[in-house]
Amino acid sequence: MDKKVRVRFAPSPTGGLHLGGVRTALFNYLFAKKNNGTFVLRVEDTDQNRFVEGAEAYIAECLDWCGITPDESPSKPGSYGPYRQSERKPSYRKFAEQLVSDGYAYYAFDTPEDLDAKRKEIPNFQYGQATRMQMRNSLTLTLSEVEDLLNAKIPHVIRIKVPENENVHFNDLIRGDVSFETAIVDDKVLLKADGMPTYHLAVVVDDKAMEITHAFRGEEWLPSAPVHILLWKYLGWEADMPAWAHLPLILKPDGHGKLSKRDGDRLGFPVYAMNWTDPKTGDITNGFKEMGFMPEAFVNMLALLGWNDGTEQEIFTLAELEEKFSIERISKAGAKFDFEKAKWYNHEWIKQSSVDSLQLQVKNELEKAGFVISDEALLNTVIDLIKDRCTLLPDFVMQSSYFFASPSVYDSASVKPKWTAEKATFFHDYANNLSLDNPIDAEVAFKALAEEKGFKPGELMLPFRIMLVGGKFGPGVFDIAVLLGKEETKLRIENAILVFNS
Repeated sequence: MDKKVRVRFAPSPTGGLHLGGVRTALFNYLFAKKNNGTFVLRVEDTDQNRFVEGAEAYIAECLDWCGITPDESPSKPGSYGPYRQSERKPSYRKFAEQLVSDGYAYYAFDTPEDLDAKRKEIPNFQYGQATRMQMRNSLTLTLSEVEDLLNAKIPHVIRIKVPENENVHFNDLIRGDVSFETAIVDDKVLLKADGMPTYHLAVVVDDKAMEITHAFRGEEWLPSAPVHILLWKYLGWEADMPAWAHLPLILKPDGHGKLSKRDGDRLGFPVYAMNWTDPKTGDITNGFKEMGFMPEAFVNMLALLGWNDGTEQEIFTLAELEEKFSIERISKAGAKFDFEKAKWYNHEWIKQSSVDSLQLQVKNELEKAGFVISDEALLNTVIDLIKDRCTLLPDFVMQSSYFFASPSVYDSASVKPKWTAEKATFFHDYANNLSLDNPIDAEVAFKALAEEKGFKPGELMLPFRIMLVGGKFGPGVFDIAVLLGKEETKLRIENAILVFNS
C-alpha cells in the first residue's frame, strides 16, 4: 500500500452503541493494526436534533471496554482535527458553495409545506432528475431571484445535482465491482438550512481532510455510495478517494432483516455493548458488559459475525485477530446473530481465563450481590473450582455464594420424601467425626461410614450437597466440604438436619 493506512469509525452520538457499530469499529481497528496504520474515532454530530448528551463519552467507554481504543479521537487529538464534525462547520459551506459554482449542486428554497404538497401529488416522490425542474430552486429561478433570496437570508438547502443517464461504479473490497444507474439516485441534500452538512457532504470532506485511505461501513450505506463517489469526483479529489468496504449486516436470529434493539427486547438479549441510560427518560437499555460478558468474548464473537480465517478455529485473542484479519475473508452475506452461540463464546473464555484475570470481576459480582470478600486466597481457589460451570460472570454468584455465607434456603423438596430418622443419625455421627484433610480421604470416610450404617453412599450424597450448598448444584461435594472446613461443615449439617426434620 502506497499511503499509510488511516481508517475511521464515525458514529453519531445519538444513544446506545449497537453491536453492529462495534463490529464496524473492530474491523477498522483490526485492519489498521494488521497494516501498521492509524485507527481514528470521528464523532458525526452534525444532526443536532438527534444529538444526545453523554453519548460521545459512552461510545469512547464502549471502545475502551472492548480493548479497541482509537489512536486519534476527540479526547486524543492528532494532526487531523478537529474530531467532531460540529467543530468543522465553516469548511462544509465552503465546499458546498464550490459545488454550486461549478454546476454540480444548486440552492433549493422549497419550504416544508412545498415538499409535503409534492409528496401528496406524486406517490413515492423523489427530489431529483424527474422533479427538480418543478421545484423552487436555483435551476428554475432567475439569477437575480436567487441572489435576492440569498441576500434576504431565506432558508434554503444545497442539493447535489445528480447527472442524468450515467453509470457510477466503484470497486468494493468485499463485493467487487458495484454500479448504480444515476436515474435511481435522488438529489440528496448536502447542506441543511442551519448550515450543518448532511452525512453525504460531511463524510467526503472529513475523509479527505483526515486522509482516510479505507472506509469500512455497513451495507445499508451502499445506496448512498454513488452520491459520495460523485462528490469525490466533483470536488476534484478522485485520486484521494478511500477504498470502500461495505460490511454485511448482522441479521435477526431467524435471518430475516437487520438485528434491531426491538428484536433484543423481544427475544431477551442485549444488542448494545454496554448499558445505555436515556438521559431524558432515565430508561436503561441492557448491554453485554452488564449482562456478564467478558470483553474478550464479546470481541471474539463479533469478529466471527461475517469473518473467519479459513480454518475451524473459533476462539481468538485480540492479538490473534490483529494478526489473522483480512478483508478477503469477510463474507458478502449477512450474519445471523445467535445469542446461545454468544454465550458459548463467553463460557469458553471464562474456562480458559486465568484465576488472576477473573478475580476482580468475580469479586465485583459477589460484592454487588452483598457478599463481603475478605479472603482472596479462598476466592481464588473457589474461582478455579467453579469457573468451568459459569457461562456469564453473574453465574459466579450462584455457583460460589455458599462458600462465603451459609445457605438461607434449602431445596428440602428434593430431600424430605426419602428423609428418615436413620439418615439424620448418620449425618449427626458424620458431623461429629469429620475428617476433611483432603477431598479424596473425606469421600472415603463418608462412604465407609455409610456402609457401616447400612446405606448406599449414593442415597446420602444429594442430602449432603443440599446441606452445604442449599441446592443441587456446585462442584464436587467433598471439594466444597474441605474448603468450608470442619467447623463450618458441621454447623451446616446440623442446621440442615433441623430443617429436614421439621
